[in-house]
Amino acid sequence: MIYNKKFWDKYSDENESRYNEEFAKFTRDLATSLRCTSVLEIGCGTGIDLRLFPDTFQIHGIDINDHALEIAKEKLPIANFKKGSITELPFEDSSIDFVFTHGLMNYLDEDTLEKGIAEIYRIAGKYIMNCEKFEETEKQIDENQKFRNMKNKWLEYKVKLVSNVDMHEDIEPDKPRFTLLKKL
Repeated sequence: MIYNKKFWDKYSDENESRYNEEFAKFTRDLATSLRCTSVLEIGCGTGIDLRLFPDTFQIHGIDINDHALEIAKEKLPIANFKKGSITELPFEDSSIDFVFTHGLMNYLDEDTLEKGIAEIYRIAGKYIMNCEKFEETEKQIDENQKFRNMKNKWLEYKVKLVSNVDMHEDIEPDKPRFTLLKKL
């Protein structure tokens, strides 16, 4: 995977303007209703999707961008933010109840994506959620982004498909595909 520091630093600086309280509430409420007590966002950026989780949760975020992590740690000091890659997640097997991505998988090359999915599966204890821009047959959008069909990526894993629908525009205006899986 090619890492464009300038692109991601700029993305981090603009991340606060992308804060979507409805999505953050949705994610918190979903993890809570599924009786989860630990959460990890991979590609957490500045941590905007984790900010509404109560301190009764073990809150974790992973990102490869130091600048984003500095902002995340400042805004949400109760969380455990670490620098790391989706291909080598620093967690024990089945140790995180609810693992999710939001707009990350579209930026990964195929090799990184496949390794990342294996790592997510390895560390997930109960549930996996991907909210990613969707295209049934996958579609390259530009040099940085490819719309994905995440459901198809999970077919070889021992998971139960709970949901695979477009997000409602009131929760997420871009209407990414919401894929929820229960690890078996």
